[in-house]
Amino acid sequence: MKKILFLLVALAGGFTIQAQGIDFGIKAGANFSNFTSDDIDTDGITSFHAGVVLELNLVPMFSVQAEGLYSSMGAEAKYSETVGGAVVQGVRDLNFDYISVPVMAKVYVIPDFVSVMAGPQFSFLVDEAEEAWETKSFDMGITGGVEVKLIAGLFAQARYTAGLSNISDEDNIDVKNSALQLSVGYTF
Repeated sequence: MKKILFLLVALAGGFTIQAQGIDFGIKAGANFSNFTSDDIDTDGITSFHAGVVLELNLVPMFSVQAEGLYSSMGAEAKYSETVGGAVVQGVRDLNFDYISVPVMAKVYVIPDFVSVMAGPQFSFLVDEAEEAWETKSFDMGITGGVEVKLIAGLFAQARYTAGLSNISDEDNIDVKNSALQLSVGYTF
């Protein structure tokens, strides 16, 4: 009888932990990125992000979500230079690849369906454009967005990330990352 009672208590505790527990998943999507800068003239580019999601459900309406993403950011920079006495104008893609770690507070405005989220994002440079300026290896940003849980673990997200730190390591250039991200993912 004690074994059965122990088993029932353990199962009930397991269901409670799962209901208020940890959700792990994967996600991928598009980055529509650009730079915010008064020092260079740019147009946005489309790139991608992909990675893992970990959501810690603290109470039914609130959780904390952390992600580890490989994220390609950048812009199309316009330039002009003098070659043999003639002014040549052109554009070049400036792509910067980061490992980004957003950590967001997540509030469910419609329980188990629609949530809003916001928090800091810490990004670490892993690859940079060859024709770019000297770039800092760390980028700090703020991110916020909305998530809709669709069916059976499938979700969709829309998020905007604004860079807070200058990614240029040169004194005369002030450049910050910005991106609209659209994602789909699945939690297990």
